[in-house]
Amino acid sequence: MDAKGFVRHDHDNCIASTLQVVERECDERGLQLTPVRRKALEVLVAQHRAMGAYDVLEKLRDAGLGSQPPVAYRALDFLVTHGFAHRIEQMNAFIACAHPGQRHAPIFLICRGCSAVVEAPGRAASDALQAAAAEIGFVTERVVIEAEGLCPGCAKAKA
Repeated sequence: MDAKGFVRHDHDNCIASTLQVVERECDERGLQLTPVRRKALEVLVAQHRAMGAYDVLEKLRDAGLGSQPPVAYRALDFLVTHGFAHRIEQMNAFIACAHPGQRHAPIFLICRGCSAVVEAPGRAASDALQAAAAEIGFVTERVVIEAEGLCPGCAKAKA
């Protein structure tokens, strides 16, 4: 078992089940999961960390799926647009969605020690932010909540 975020899990099952869910979602929604898009998602899921577009491009190039930046950016844009990946604003990077196919409002916990990024449930935080905005007449269109700190392993090592 490899670490997934801050907990242990069956990594091979994680990759397979995520790809299976995304393939089913694409079929149900009439979306095309091209070989490049699938490989980009596979790369993100396999890494369990935020990756820059050029890191993804390197993996796509190694797989013979393109070597120009637009290849990676288009694949990542598709994955983010359809909820299969998320953009981590603070890091200008991307991470596979931990709950593809589910409508949710995640928050991202970013370890400043090891750069691990974990997607955590954030509905309550998102609702509170939207309520605060509504009180002053602000119409919220998009909410991204990112928190930086130390994961359990880095906190323990620092102590």
